[in-house]
Amino acid sequence: MEHTESILATVLNMTAAFNKGDISGILCCYEPDAVVMGEPGKPSQGEGDLRAMFAGFIAMKPSFTYSGHEVVQAGDLALHIAPWRMGGVGPDGAPIEQQGLSLAVLRRQTDGRWLMVIDQPHGDALFRVQQR
Repeated sequence: MEHTESILATVLNMTAAFNKGDISGILCCYEPDAVVMGEPGKPSQGEGDLRAMFAGFIAMKPSFTYSGHEVVQAGDLALHIAPWRMGGVGPDGAPIEQQGLSLAVLRRQTDGRWLMVIDQPHGDALFRVQQR
């Protein structure tokens, strides 16, 4: 698609800001009313809630990697799909490893930028529950 690189750049810019602990940089990649699922079944929305949620993750000193990216675009909307892994440190100093399937909906803005509207990093959570 014609905008795949711009869409992917938004996601990668957010991830780079996350890895640096830059909450303002993270928020620049989202629309003001975006919804982010910090954990399955717990949506966060609005700058205050998103800042608090992201601060909790940043306290773990996360490092994210992706094992691939797929972008599906329809006009001014796009879906980004990517398997991810995160390493970090828990409150007790023990290492934390997490992984999941990220599903993010992005919208092209009037200035041409792509921003995330919905971010569900636990897109495979329902599948994992069904496997138990």
